[in-house]
Amino acid sequence: MKSNLIRLAKMPEGVPQANDFKFETEELRPLREGDIELRPIFISVDPYLRVAMAGGHPPAINVGDIIISRGIAKVISSEHKDFKPGDIVMGYMQWRDRMVCNGNDFSIISEQGLPLSAYLSVLGSTGLSAYFALSEIGKPKAGETLVVSGAAGAVGSIAGQIGKIFGCKVIGIAGSDEKTDFIVSGLGMDAAINYKTNANIGQTLDDLCPEGVDIYFDNVGGAVSDEVISRMNDYGRVVVCGSIDSYNNKEAVGGLKLLPLIVYKKLLMQGFLIGDYTQRFPEGRKQLEQWINEGKLHYRETIIKGFDKLPEAFIGLFSGNNEGKMLVEV
Repeated sequence: MKSNLIRLAKMPEGVPQANDFKFETEELRPLREGDIELRPIFISVDPYLRVAMAGGHPPAINVGDIIISRGIAKVISSEHKDFKPGDIVMGYMQWRDRMVCNGNDFSIISEQGLPLSAYLSVLGSTGLSAYFALSEIGKPKAGETLVVSGAAGAVGSIAGQIGKIFGCKVIGIAGSDEKTDFIVSGLGMDAAINYKTNANIGQTLDDLCPEGVDIYFDNVGGAVSDEVISRMNDYGRVVVCGSIDSYNNKEAVGGLKLLPLIVYKKLLMQGFLIGDYTQRFPEGRKQLEQWINEGKLHYRETIIKGFDKLPEAFIGLFSGNNEGKMLVEV
């Protein structure tokens, strides 16, 4: 049985390009005890992969490596006691259209109340990131003001809605008029800012948030975050989920310009990795699914079809080609 696969051909310089990836074909090895043969259904593309390519996010992706990200697959054959053909499993997997691997790192999706893709989006690491990061670090309270950057993206779109569920005033920041319309009319946030066309984001924040900002859910970093953080109230909380603005920088980013402000406003600024909450995933999924069923939480996915579209979908993340979670249907 042959397997098509995708390797990192060379280290990206700035924004990843199509020629940074290489397609190959190889024979699959026979199954050994504990192995399962998988046919992927959905593979996730995520901004953190760009950081992994630069050695800044574990596990590092080096030149020559097969790209690995989260996915959902069907078990075709099994030499593992816990899996049988036909099972639908989830876990980290190589960018292949067929694979043989040890089954210990995969879990069965047994309850499928929502479409399978949801287990990589709103019920996957993106939805869980929004839930745990906002509730555990942001600690939202009714009446507070929350600003979310990347608010039309996979994590930001969920975080903003959770803020509304907790009773916050929520301002979203995104990169197109279509996305800002979606943030307000589709997701129920109170207002939105298009950072690409707004010549004075700071003034707009002053107009929208005269009471200041209590929580900032940061997915982008850069100048946008400088404007938001400089308007935070005493004891404000900054949840650092990502910094996509700097992922493709060819030069090192300078020091924290706002460090004095963090001191005298007594701000909490904390990053996180969703893996720290692995033991609590069932709790998070239960709460997210409850909100979905109650009509309080909505999600959107951008699904591109075709295994060969994986590099294109990944590259598209950095030009904002997605609303909600970006997935490839293999």
